[in-house]
Amino acid sequence: MSVKQARPPIGSTLEAALARRIDPRGPTPSALLECLVELDAIDRAAYRAVRSTASPTLDVRLAQLSNAANYSRLWLGVAGALALLGGRRQRRAAALGVAAIGVTSAVVNLVVKPTFVRDRPDQPKATASEVPHVRMPDSTSFPSGHAASAFAFASAVGGELPAMALPLRVLASAVAYSRVHTGVHYPGDVVAGSIIGAAAGAVVHHIARRRGPRPLAIT
Repeated sequence: MSVKQARPPIGSTLEAALARRIDPRGPTPSALLECLVELDAIDRAAYRAVRSTASPTLDVRLAQLSNAANYSRLWLGVAGALALLGGRRQRRAAALGVAAIGVTSAVVNLVVKPTFVRDRPDQPKATASEVPHVRMPDSTSFPSGHAASAFAFASAVGGELPAMALPLRVLASAVAYSRVHTGVHYPGDVVAGSIIGAAAGAVVHHIARRRGPRPLAIT
């Protein structure tokens, strides 16, 4: 006789946060919850697959990239280079990129993270012989702030400087993936963060275009 595998209990995870906000009187709430549980299981399986694959060279490089993006230092550095070495349009693009990071950080940290509380992945402690990964942040996991800031900057600057759109998005994608590879986010966290950031960057660029070509000052 086959034994049905028991579903793991729902804890402080993304689907648990959503479950608390689903109206039980609404249409097929149980089906929606089942979908959320299955999506969460797929997300965790993808995370385990990445973490269980040996990649010592990538471990070092992606940890360096992830740490470089802490507090948006990577993007602020790019913005500074554009402002110092470029002309009026480059300075405007740099200002839009910084503004997009600010908007995205506010949305992620003040709205989304407090609303959808998801625990960070379980990360085993590294031994002395292992290459250390990045520090596990104290904040909740969903969505990834690094991914959101990366795509916000890439979207805003790329909208103003089309020649930089592809290189910046490739770099933003690498930063987003580094958060999964180094064990501090699930893939779903970085996907959600990337979408939020790209949308915020596009909105900031759109508003700036409607205001006209006046350059924005960076202080």
